[in-house]
Amino acid sequence: MEPDHKYFLKTDRLGFSQWRSDDLPLALTIWGDAEVTRYVGGPFSREKVAARLQREIASLSTHGVQYWPIFLLETGDHVGAAGMRFRELKDPPYSVGYYLRPAYWGRGFAAEAGRAVITYAFEMLNAKTLFAGHHPENAASGKVLQKLGFHFTHKELYPPTGLMHHSYLLERPAKSTAGYR
Repeated sequence: MEPDHKYFLKTDRLGFSQWRSDDLPLALTIWGDAEVTRYVGGPFSREKVAARLQREIASLSTHGVQYWPIFLLETGDHVGAAGMRFRELKDPPYSVGYYLRPAYWGRGFAAEAGRAVITYAFEMLNAKTLFAGHHPENAASGKVLQKLGFHFTHKELYPPTGLMHHSYLLERPAKSTAGYR
């Protein structure tokens, strides 16, 4: 339980916080976990997770986004991370994603967190289009992305795995983003 984390964004069940430099134990439960990272080139060593944590903190400072740590509102338990990364010199500039701890798989948290991230991107960052991708063997992630409204567009090389990952785009709705809450 992490009651000292403040939430800047909430869904019905989840609270989004921001990574802090003392959050290495939480970061290790995601990026150090073999099950969580099997499709993105992990698991990662303590040193690599510490470097990832610092990149997430720097990303928030530089670009206003990160893969934010998420917690259950009811208990404060750490669920994983969801958010965006800024894609340098690419269009669209934001990539959406999520990493959930195995105990929280299959309970709708990825879609719930994804909807919150999409709404944040469209309303707070005025994004016009969002990118997302997944490992070719991670069909569950593809189903979540399609449920969120993303459309498959192409396959793209993901250097950490050396594989062509499935890539998706989501256009900002013309009228409103109310459907994403």
